[in-house]
Amino acid sequence: MESNDFDVLIIGAGISGIGAACHLARECPNKNVAILERREAIGGTWDLFKYPGIRSDSDMFTFGYNFRPWTETKTLADGPAIKQYVIDTAREYGVDKKIHFGLKVTKAEWKSEEQGWTITAKPEAGGKAKTYRGNFLMLCTGYYNYDHGYKPEFKGEKDFAGQIVHPQHWPEDLDYAGKRVVIIGSGATAVTLLPAMADKTAHITMLQRSPTYMMSVPAKDPMASRLKGLLPEMTVYRMMRARNIAVQRWSFDASRRFPKQARNLIMKFARKQLGPDFDMRHFTPDYDPWDQRLCAMPNGDFYKTLRNGKGEIVTDHIEKFTKKGILLKSGKELEADIIITATGLDVQMMGGAKLTIDGVERQASDTMMY
Repeated sequence: MESNDFDVLIIGAGISGIGAACHLARECPNKNVAILERREAIGGTWDLFKYPGIRSDSDMFTFGYNFRPWTETKTLADGPAIKQYVIDTAREYGVDKKIHFGLKVTKAEWKSEEQGWTITAKPEAGGKAKTYRGNFLMLCTGYYNYDHGYKPEFKGEKDFAGQIVHPQHWPEDLDYAGKRVVIIGSGATAVTLLPAMADKTAHITMLQRSPTYMMSVPAKDPMASRLKGLLPEMTVYRMMRARNIAVQRWSFDASRRFPKQARNLIMKFARKQLGPDFDMRHFTPDYDPWDQRLCAMPNGDFYKTLRNGKGEIVTDHIEKFTKKGILLKSGKELEADIIITATGLDVQMMGGAKLTIDGVERQASDTMMY
């Protein structure tokens, strides 16, 4: 009979859950480990999101696992490549065999008298809930609701004659070729979507309420490209990882100490890539660099799309949706066939599971969790 008692229970088979399981396989090989995953595939975020251009906005030398090298030279990897990296890592360490797919964890109970956790999981396909017990619980569920993204309610949405899409649940059959597209938002997703879709659309506009700092990064790491083949893969990976961590820490610290100089430098790079006549107000936030994170662009693809006229950026507030598109508070109307609401994620801890300690329910927002 299959036992549901484990030394360690891991919730989630995304990049964090697989990383945790591999760490245990390496450091605690005799421990009995199980991974409970709601979906039917490994990958988490990188299996869920399917929108055009989906990619990491962190470099893969620091985003990847410290124990398994990222061997491509691409700096910001696309979603399918990251998913395959996670899958290959799981297979290499044998943790793919420890995954129980199709189970949504609904409750996590700590019982002091048992010195352990009792986990209730409901099969996504229906049927009776299952119970698992573990001495340790590792929550690798991410920080957002997988069922839906965050989307404000816009006045007049029902009047719009076209299609409204949230990037978290991108329709596989969405045909945007020759269409007028408006993207609402100015975060990493919006900055990714505009250049990825521009070649096919009739016209594409990114509508932002406020600007975001953006920085161009090389699409491929030149040093990694030169060293590849000359040194062992793990050596190159560790070198690039250490270098990037040091550079990022220095960049962050310098920006916080000298915000005016950091802002001027970012604006200088932007001006150089956009040209002398571009309205820089679209790229000048009213906060200092790293008050919010910067958006990274491989080879400045976002700026190139604006410069060659394939895309447009508008800074304004939404008055309401209309039959034809979006009416702005300035009085301008953006006509659209498709509106993409790249308005963010719905924050959720523990995958929405209920947490109880000795029979008392705890709210994640009122609790310090490690």
